[in-house]
Amino acid sequence: MRAELTPNQKSWTPWLYDSRLTLRQLYRQLPGDTAVGTPWYVKLLENPASPLALAGAVDLFTHDCIHLVLGRGLLPQDEAFVLGFTMGTNRASPWWHPHVLGFCARHLYRGIYRFSELERHVFRFAFAVGQLSPVPSLRLVDFRALLDEPLDRVRAKLGLDARLLSEIYAGERLRWPETSASRRLGTSSLGGVPSAVTGEA
Repeated sequence: MRAELTPNQKSWTPWLYDSRLTLRQLYRQLPGDTAVGTPWYVKLLENPASPLALAGAVDLFTHDCIHLVLGRGLLPQDEAFVLGFTMGTNRASPWWHPHVLGFCARHLYRGIYRFSELERHVFRFAFAVGQLSPVPSLRLVDFRALLDEPLDRVRAKLGLDARLLSEIYAGERLRWPETSASRRLGTSSLGGVPSAVTGEA
């Protein structure tokens, strides 16, 4: 999660970019981070160097690349989705890890790092679809080795094609249709969201 967002950061979303651009080109267009320092309690759980790091903890570069491949912006709902999906792809995650992060982000984190109730639900949704997706553990992906690959090829290597993302985000829009983040998610012309993706029967 980031410090207070600038208007440019609030409006930025990589979903709208040409997927033929390389990961490096997209990364260079990522609006600058205004953070003056990540709080210790966030580092404790989300920094992979921490002895108490939870499953899915990644460094900032990897986190930003995950934003790009998922096509997510920088709004709080986007951040909650990225955290949940990343943790979900780490299928060796102990069952209690998402509960700990969700609880701490909702009740113990402060300021812009704190989840609203909606963001806590988005986090849980993203964790579930991450577990069900064919995507490998994102925390283990060497994104530096993929910087000069086009975005669509990076997504293909991760099993994250635009169709799958559209289906996932259609499910997210159905749940939270009125939020700014939901309204700008990639649209799907597929007409439905498979239960295997959404977890619904």
